[in-house]
Amino acid sequence: ATAGADVAINYWTDVDGAAETARRVRASGRRALVVRADVGDPAQVTTMFDRFDHEMGPIDILVANAGHASTPKPLYETSWEEWDRVLRSNLHGAFLCGQQAARRMVARGNGGRIVNISSVHEEACNVPNDGAYCVAKGGIRNLTRAMALELGPHGITVNDVAPGMILTPMNQHALDDPQFLARAEAQIPVRRAGTPDDIAAMVLFLCSGHASYCTGGTYLVDGGWMLTWPPV
Repeated sequence: ATAGADVAINYWTDVDGAAETARRVRASGRRALVVRADVGDPAQVTTMFDRFDHEMGPIDILVANAGHASTPKPLYETSWEEWDRVLRSNLHGAFLCGQQAARRMVARGNGGRIVNISSVHEEACNVPNDGAYCVAKGGIRNLTRAMALELGPHGITVNDVAPGMILTPMNQHALDDPQFLARAEAQIPVRRAGTPDDIAAMVLFLCSGHASYCTGGTYLVDGGWMLTWPPV
């Protein structure tokens, strides 16, 4: 919003977070729209984008950042319901939203930007008992590449931002346990965990004109963590 964009915000459970995001967008002088939809449900995603069209106008940028962690357990003990829940929010949501956005961008003919949020675990899949999440994020990596190949001739770039340890509720254990956080930060070359602002800065770059020649890439925002993977 501070770079000049009106923002449509979708949420599923965090109504307060969505409302606060909308408040900040409006405080910056831009329009905000908040909707609630399950990004893993094709019908709800279609309805959501139709509402965006009606109330916000043509889409120029999509940031697909819905996600859900796995319940820690081996894959051979993972239920179908758990598997489906994780892939539905992480991978299916990125596909369905990307599909709806791409259709509109191609039809409009003015190009566009799609940014998918994955994780370093698209690559670092040797984390025990996190298989469904790693599979979903690895899928986002190749979804990004396939979409970039198809959409490049239409002036649409598609990229993948892969966060490392970011201090959000998804890493609540790091927020709650200073000793765990200190051990983790000791493995990160820049010696700190990341913040949502670190991710936002990369997304802003990829959505800008400065990144018009960047597509199909994975951009690690991890403080160099993957340089030391696996941790000692």
